[in-house]
Amino acid sequence: MWTLVRGGGECGETHAGNTMKRTWTIIGVKDVVVSFAWYQSLLGQPATAPAHDYWGQICDADGTVLLCLHEWGSHDHPSLMSPETASPGNGLLLFFRVDDFEMALQRSRALVSALDEEPHLNLNTETPEFSLRDPDGYHVTISALSAA
Repeated sequence: MWTLVRGGGECGETHAGNTMKRTWTIIGVKDVVVSFAWYQSLLGQPATAPAHDYWGQICDADGTVLLCLHEWGSHDHPSLMSPETASPGNGLLLFFRVDDFEMALQRSRALVSALDEEPHLNLNTETPEFSLRDPDGYHVTISALSAA
């Protein structure tokens, strides 16, 4: 039995009798509030405020954490101290599989002046995808959950 727990603007799950593992992808950002709104818009999530001005979690309707945003230098995390010592996006690809690809494409075109990659077929996943940059320069790819 899984129980969704919400509190303090955060999302998360608790469980009883089952084992669950989750990976939380955390990226360093200049402005959590701005990036939070950008990702909510990109992923078609309802507009809400992050839990803190230095930390926010973008969550799916079922409470699954999709992405965590952490302000550069807010805490003593070695890899999140400064964008000057750790280039945003270096070696990282944020790859989201979505069930509303065409709507995600429309939302994306409203967020950026140009896509990094126009929609095309990914031969590995056999699904359409496109790519863009977020406000901090991270490379974001949106891929259809299933073939068109």
